[in-house]
Amino acid sequence: MSEPLKMIEPEWPVSSRVHAFTTTRQGGFSEPPYESWNLALHVGDDSIKVKKNRSILEGELISVQEIGWLNQVHGTQVVELTETGIQSPEADGVFTSLRHKACAVMTADCLPVFLVNKQETWVAAIHAGWRGLVDGILEQAVQAYGSDSEDLIAWLGPAISARHFEIGDDVRQLFLSQSEKDGKFFKPFKEKYLADLYGIARRKLEARNLQVYGGDYCTYNQSELFYSYRRDGVTGRMASVIWIE
Repeated sequence: MSEPLKMIEPEWPVSSRVHAFTTTRQGGFSEPPYESWNLALHVGDDSIKVKKNRSILEGELISVQEIGWLNQVHGTQVVELTETGIQSPEADGVFTSLRHKACAVMTADCLPVFLVNKQETWVAAIHAGWRGLVDGILEQAVQAYGSDSEDLIAWLGPAISARHFEIGDDVRQLFLSQSEKDGKFFKPFKEKYLADLYGIARRKLEARNLQVYGGDYCTYNQSELFYSYRRDGVTGRMASVIWIE
């Protein structure tokens, strides 16, 4: 193993009954440009090394019986992890009320979001890139809870910050066509705009009366900790995992 294992854990008012963390790039077996704890099999990395990296992750999942991996497509589908697994894994969000079943999403600039209810009997992991945010992935995840959204707490995991996320006016207009309130999250930059994914996600969740935490990292800027597709192009993926003990 090339480096000590390092993970990012949420700072939020949730007890130790619920476990959650986002992995970093530190601690695995992958070689450049995937060094070193890449968990994705679809990015061109050596599959043997990726499987070794996943075995490290599995060793960190205390009492977990299954990880609900998804085939992420930048959509809005949110699926349930049941006793028999996930029926249609082509989705960008997964939730469960079962103990010892882990919900997981992979990212390398897009925003990973954890949800947990205050009773700590329901958890979810969501992959929210700009397409998912525009199309309503967070709203779909909140709706999947099926009860009062005020019961939910959210944590925004490591994503690209507004300082480095450059988009065109076409993307900006998609957001503004849904809510003029999102205008403040776009700042002119040369002939384009810098977009604040954290700010947009926070607004959307707080509008539904969720308590929101996190949003303190930048995958692009913190190269020693995180993979970044915008920064590197060919790169690995982190995993954000949450489960009920």
